[in-house]
Parts: sequence; C-alpha cells; structure tokens
Amino acid sequence: MIIEKTMADGWLSNSWLVADEPGGKAVVIDTGGPAEPLLAKVEEHSLAVTHILCTHHHHDHIANNAVWKERFGAPVCGHGSELELFGSLDRQLEDGEAITTGKLSVKALHIPGHTVGQLAFSVNDERVFTGDTLFRRSIGGTRGPGHTTYADIKRSIMDVLMKLPKEWPVHPGHTDPTTIGEEWDENPFVRIWRGADAPGEGRCTAFGKPAILRLRADDYDGGHKCWVTFDDEGDDIVPGSVVKDA
Repeated sequence: MIIEKTMADGWLSNSWLVADEPGGKAVVIDTGGPAEPLLAKVEEHSLAVTHILCTHHHHDHIANNAVWKERFGAPVCGHGSELELFGSLDRQLEDGEAITTGKLSVKALHIPGHTVGQLAFSVNDERVFTGDTLFRRSIGGTRGPGHTTYADIKRSIMDVLMKLPKEWPVHPGHTDPTTIGEEWDENPFVRIWRGADAPGEGRCTAFGKPAILRLRADDYDGGHKCWVTFDDEGDDIVPGSVVKDA
C-alpha cells in the first residue's frame, strides 16, 4: 500500500493519498492539504484516482475538492446527513458502506460529534483515517459548524474507534499519526472515559458561562482542548482559549 500525506501550513489539516500499488487505484481522503505534492506522487506511481473521500464538510478538509475532481473526474463522497452543509455531493455514504477500488477496500464509519456526518475510513481492515474525531493525544471539539453533542463524540470514540484493533495506525485530520493502542494508553480523554484517570472538579467559566473543568489537555495546534460541564447546558468539548479558571 502507498500512503502519502500533505499538511496545510495554516490549518494544519492533512490530505491523504492512499493507493493499492504502483500503477494501481487510489483515493484521496480530505483535500485541505496542498494538492501539488500529492499530484506529483500520483504521476510518480502512475495511479488512477477514483474517489475523493471527505471525513466532513469543514473548509479546511475540502478546500481542494475541485482540484482533484477536475483533474480525475472522481466523485466527491461524504455522509448523506451533511449534503446541505457540503452544498453538493456526488455520492452520499452511510455507516458501514464499503467502496472497493482496485485492491483497496474502504469502509465508512459514522462517528458524529465534531459534525453530524463525520466519517472515519478504515482501509483494508488494517488502518483508520479519523478526520477530526480522534487526534494524537486529543479529540475534536463539539462547537464547530454542524456539530452534534459531547455524548455523540464520546460514543464515537469509545464505542467505535477504541473497539478497533490496538495495532491499527490512526491517520487523523490534523498533524501527527498515532495508533489505536497509543490513544487507549495515552489520550487523556480516553483515559478518563475508560476509568484509568479521574475527571477534574475545579470551577471555571467557558464562553463566559459557569462550568466545571473536567479536563484541560494539549491539542494538536499547540493550544488546549477542554472538557467542561456547564451548570445549565451539560457537557461539551471546547477550545482551551474560551476556558478561564474561576
């Protein structure tokens, strides 16, 4: 298998080129990273790009969809619940739906929370591309456009992603790769949710509203991601920049 990555300087968002073999078939997963280096890899390996797979509709993950579609005529694929958020999709995917192209078998896993139609893509039952749900040592927030709930993202991580084999590589939507096993052992959100660590009880404000700070963790961009329990709104995953100690 061939796996190549580019990352946008500003957004730190990843684009992934995944191919079965030289001269074979390929898909691109998210297009927010620079297209040119990946296009050069397509030429180098004589690949046929057959699908553009979108984990979700946020601009930093679809910015170059048109570049790939115009070049290869490949369909843009995303979860059907985000059709209006994308504006248009050539193919609407549902949970568990599989795409076979060449020697690649790509399965869509619906993991809502960060967005309503957030998808992960497992490839050949050996690795997973997690979009903005699971990062190395962090997770996605539940306050962006098209988000759902804390309960959704917790369930998506613990009941879907953490059930995958521990040795599987994880290719996230931003910055560094990891593995399922590493995140089970080291991700501070996962550690609390599986009972290895205790949540915090300190008071804070988030977006100016009173809350309990359950966790402040390092995020992929050098900032922080926080789990808070609002006094009147329940649990949420929010940027550390909006959280102030009481």
